[in-house]
Amino acid sequence: MARIKGAMMTRKRRNTVLKMAKGYWGAKSTHYKMANQAVMKSLSYAYIGRRQKKRDFRKLWIARINAAAKMNGMNYSRFMYGLKKSGITMNRKMLSEMAIHEPAAFTALCEKAKAAIA
Repeated sequence: MARIKGAMMTRKRRNTVLKMAKGYWGAKSTHYKMANQAVMKSLSYAYIGRRQKKRDFRKLWIARINAAAKMNGMNYSRFMYGLKKSGITMNRKMLSEMAIHEPAAFTALCEKAKAAIA
C-alpha cells in the first residue's frame, strides 16, 4: 500500500492562515508560524469583541435614555420603574431612538411614568 503524505492539505491549511494574516505588519503576514499566532490572537479578540459590542450598545442606550429622562425631570431608574409600573414594555434601543428622534413622544412616556409612580 502506498504511503499518503499530507502535503496538499498542509499547504491548503497554511494558505488559509496566511490569507487571514494578509495586511499584518512584517513577518506576521509571510511566515506561517508568526502568522498563525497573530491570527489566533486576532480571532480571540474578535470573539471577545462580539460580546463586548452588546454591552457597549446597551451602555450607550442607557446613557441616552438617562439624558433624555433628566431633561424631563426624572432619572433613568425612576423612569424605567415608572414604565414597568404603567405596563409599557419597550426595549432600551427603541427608547433611545425615541429620545433622539421623537422628543415629544418621549416626553409623553415620561409623563406616564411619573403618573404611574405617584
